[in-house]
Amino acid sequence: MKTRHLAHGLNHRIHPIALGCMNFSHAYGAPVPREQALSVLHAALDAGVTMFDTAALYGFGSNEQLVGPALAPHRGRIVLASKGGMTGQPVGPGGALQRVIDGNPQSIRRDCEASLQRLGTDHIDLYYLHRWDKRVPIEDSVGEMARLQAEGKIGALGLSEVSAATLRRAFAVAPIAALQSEYSLWSRNAELGCLQACRELGVAYVAFSPVGRGVLGALAPDTAAFDAKDIRRSMPRFAAEHYPHNLALMAQHRALAAEQGCTPAQLALAFVLAQGDRVVALPGTTQLEHLHDNLGAVNLTLDADTLQRLATLWHPRAASGARYNSQGLSEVDTEEYPA
Repeated sequence: MKTRHLAHGLNHRIHPIALGCMNFSHAYGAPVPREQALSVLHAALDAGVTMFDTAALYGFGSNEQLVGPALAPHRGRIVLASKGGMTGQPVGPGGALQRVIDGNPQSIRRDCEASLQRLGTDHIDLYYLHRWDKRVPIEDSVGEMARLQAEGKIGALGLSEVSAATLRRAFAVAPIAALQSEYSLWSRNAELGCLQACRELGVAYVAFSPVGRGVLGALAPDTAAFDAKDIRRSMPRFAAEHYPHNLALMAQHRALAAEQGCTPAQLALAFVLAQGDRVVALPGTTQLEHLHDNLGAVNLTLDADTLQRLATLWHPRAASGARYNSQGLSEVDTEEYPA
């Protein structure tokens, strides 16, 4: 297994596959039982995973409260990543928590210090701006993150779902260690400029949803069984007018996986990892079986012909439907292929 290198304030060599912890508490329905989440975290540690990703948004803080104490005994050998700038904040007369994007410097500091408390630590190894608040110059948000770094509260700086141009603006303020954005065979917008910018600047590209939100796994999700709060209900690619087309592509993907003697998820992850030695795959799962399946991708090397066949099957406009609805697309700052 070849490790991946992180730089710019985080001089670690890490496992090529990190663990996204969001699924334990957020986005796909009710939180999983605590013991189930802990079993996956401990199994990932035992298997050699060295980067774990959470955020203030996930479960409006409950994910950090779960992950931080569980990983505390292992901090010397792992990278703990979290995010701010998009959090649950009290809104309206009743003060109910709602998702709010706020990149003002004072909010960035508030979010970071609250995350430190929930995680039970005085130092977050890698801290991302979860979304760029387009009302605030990226230079202002990153400038505050750099001050938190100088104070020792942050080890390295990251951005999420920003364009190559915005990454370069941010990098001019302070070195950015990682860009975390969606990237998989069915979401290839990173190839429009972000991957190249990361290569030029020495920034790690952390690919979330590298198994296509479950579609590129062994058994594609049944949309009828989605929880009422599953975020995929709002994503066009899972809508009735798009999903059958996308499922048809999976039949060919599974056949190619069978040729390679691997699972569909491993094939998808191996494609992502083949895009550069600073690319890190960030799948999330709540199931031990899926965790071990995903980690098996590090032992798979795809030849040029197989990579080309995958790139052709899942060409940038192969998946039907946009990856986010109009509201979601308005909140990101990424180059997008037309749906």
